[in-house]
Parts: sequence; C-alpha cells; structure tokens
Amino acid sequence: MFICIVRGCFVAENYWEWKNLVTTSFVLLLGLVVFVFENPILNQFLLNKWFKFILPLFFISILFTTGDAYGHYLAPILLLLLVFPLLTKKWKIIVVFLTLFVIVMAQTARSNVIKFSVALFMGSLIYYFRFFFSKKVFTILRLVFLLAPIVLFTLGILGIFNVFKMSEYIEGDYKAKVEVDGKISEESLTVDTRTGLYIEVLTSAVKNDYILLGRTPARGNDSLAFGEFLAVELNTGKSERFGNEVSILNVFTWTGVVGVVLYFFIFFRASYLAIHKSNNIFIKIIGLFVAFRWLYAWVEDFSRFDMSNIILWMLISMCFSIEFRNMTNFEFKLWVRGIFSEKFKKLSKLTQNNNRSI
Repeated sequence: MFICIVRGCFVAENYWEWKNLVTTSFVLLLGLVVFVFENPILNQFLLNKWFKFILPLFFISILFTTGDAYGHYLAPILLLLLVFPLLTKKWKIIVVFLTLFVIVMAQTARSNVIKFSVALFMGSLIYYFRFFFSKKVFTILRLVFLLAPIVLFTLGILGIFNVFKMSEYIEGDYKAKVEVDGKISEESLTVDTRTGLYIEVLTSAVKNDYILLGRTPARGNDSLAFGEFLAVELNTGKSERFGNEVSILNVFTWTGVVGVVLYFFIFFRASYLAIHKSNNIFIKIIGLFVAFRWLYAWVEDFSRFDMSNIILWMLISMCFSIEFRNMTNFEFKLWVRGIFSEKFKKLSKLTQNNNRSI
C-alpha cells in the first residue's frame, strides 16, 4: 500500500489526480486502525461515545440525507446485530427499530439492506441454533465466502458462467426502486450492472500495463461509460473513472494483483483466527461476517473513508485481537453490556485485568 501511494506521487499530474491520491490514500491506510481496535477497552470507550452522543444526532441528520447515507451513518449497528442475543431488551428494541428503518426507508440503497440483513441473520440464527453450527460448519461457510468470488470470477473470465447475468438462470422480472445521483427510479433486480464494470477495469489494466502493481491511488481506470464526461467536466483530458461501486475493482486498479492478494489474505487470516482460535462464539460469528464482506467486495461495497469501512476494519481487528479471542462467552457478554452500562464496564475491565495477570 505504501509503495503504491509513493508511486502515486510520481504519477499525479493535475489537481484532480493529487486530490484522488490524497483521498484514496486515506482509504488504503484505513487498515492501520487494526492496531488501534485490538484493545477491547478502547473499543468499548469509542462505541460508548458513539451510541451516547452520535446516534441521537441521526434523527436530525435524516432531514438532510438520503437513503444511502442512513446505512453508512448507522454502521456501528452492524456490530450489535452480530452480538444481538447479548443485548438488553431496551437495546434489542432500538437495534431492531433502526435496522428496520434502514431496510424499509432505504430500500433504494440495496447494499446497506443486504449488509444489515446478513448481520442480523448471522447474529441471531447462528447463536440460537449454535448447536448445529459446529466448527466444521463455520469452516465450510467461511471457505464458501472466501473462495466463491474467485471461482465465479474465473468462470466468468473463461466464458463458462456469468453470475451477474441473473436473467439467464432466474425466471421472471423482479423490480425495485433504486437511487442514482439523488434520483429514484425503478430498476430490474436481474439486470446485469456489473459485467460492464469488470470489462472496463480489466481492459484498462491490460491496455495500460498495470496488472501487477496497479495504476496507483492517483489514477482511475479508462472508462467509455463515464470517462469522456469526466474528462470534459474536470478538464483533465483523460477518460478515467477514479472509483467504482465494486470495492475489489478499486483495490485492483490502485494496487494491482499484488494488492488484491494482500487484501485477500487479511480477510483470510482474520476469519481463520476468529473461527479456529477463539474461545467464544461471537468472535466466530464476526469472523464469518468478515469472510462474507470479502465476497461482497466483489459485488459492491464502496471504497470510501466512512463509518461503514471504519466498522469493517474494527471487526477485522477484533478477529486479530488475542484479547477478544481469549474471552469466554460470558466475558464477551460483559464487554458488550459495558458499552452501555458503567457497572458492566467495570466488571469487564476487572475480568480483562485478571486475564492479563494470569
């Protein structure tokens, strides 16, 4: 990542490329927060302040934001969904209300609807039916999430099967309202909106010879669909799109195959440690969700410096954290309750201090 950023300093030629280099570098360097979020006490403190002071402001912010912003603002709720059974009745009601709000009021932002729904499904179903979810089941699901996008990508490249052409294997025409540039329109749920992006990004990489190390965070991919407009609008003379809706395509454009492989191993290692090296089921659930986010990065997930990505890296950090993984189910419950209660916060600190002294 650092090498790509340094290379970008020699590649940037105009204001917009320097601007993209700076903003994109923040996104790439966001992974460094894993060293910060490994500390349970610090995480508890930060989450406490967010739920205490930032969450209430959400009801004011909805007056000035659209559906897509709701899910990004409420990203910390994803963590609570993954540990839903540990919440008090009061916070269960609050979390369910906010989740339904995102799903119902932000139907046009399908990405948030999917992430919130999957988190709720994993956090509740896996825990309440945990006796059916052995380590073997966790392992299989993890490998499916991690390997499925690679297998499907290979099949697509070879022209054998394109998972994005859903109209070929799903009968019927399902439609939903979507939001594009602040405007709401009706769109078919089976329409292929991703193949074109993959073709543009891969063609650009081959044509400009940056497959291995990427084009640096200063540049984007050549784009016939968006590039010409941006070349004129930004007066760069380059038909490039700085970022796409698909996270993995951005990682590839900025850092190449090397960056994608390194990115994969972060999710691979984090989910492995969470599932195979943890003493509580909740870190296992979080690890499975992290593996799912790797899969979803091939479908959507914007690469931005926002709360949604900060929470993703917090979850990854918790998977790496020895302190989180060493917690028992009871100790993890104390930690979660300690986010909202001073009494549980003290009990949680006491158990963690005792564990350190052993």
